[in-house]
Amino acid sequence: MSRALTHFDRTGRARMVDVGGKAVTERVASARGRVKISPELAQVLQSGTLEKGDAFTVAKAAAILAAKQTGTLIPLCHPLPLHVVEVEIGLDAAAGTVEIAATAKTESRTGVEMEALVAVSVAALTIYDMCKAVDKAMVIDRIYLTRKTGGRSGDYRNDAPR
Repeated sequence: MSRALTHFDRTGRARMVDVGGKAVTERVASARGRVKISPELAQVLQSGTLEKGDAFTVAKAAAILAAKQTGTLIPLCHPLPLHVVEVEIGLDAAAGTVEIAATAKTESRTGVEMEALVAVSVAALTIYDMCKAVDKAMVIDRIYLTRKTGGRSGDYRNDAPR
């Protein structure tokens, strides 16, 4: 099914979508991402000996703050009144990854996919910033929307990301 790109006008110029006529509904979106890390960094995070402090707590706070600023960061996004942003961060030492998940919720005329994605992205960047003294070769990887509910386009679930 082909859909038109809504952020372009008939001449191909970028535009903000007019959501004024859309119904206010509950909107929920979740996203995931990960940071690939070295065995050395995994050990430091596991033992709680990172010199800068608790990277996961700082990354969670940064993710929430970033989600609330999405309308400022992404030029054509509408600023949204978020009811909650939930962030989970966990270490999988065996796999050499920090796993990040975020969910954003609101009642609005437009979705919160970008808020969830921004939360995950900024959490990953914060992990990188907090840990770069130990591992500069970290890779931020696989940031994607896992699900969304509400709105005209209906529900979406991504159980098998590309």
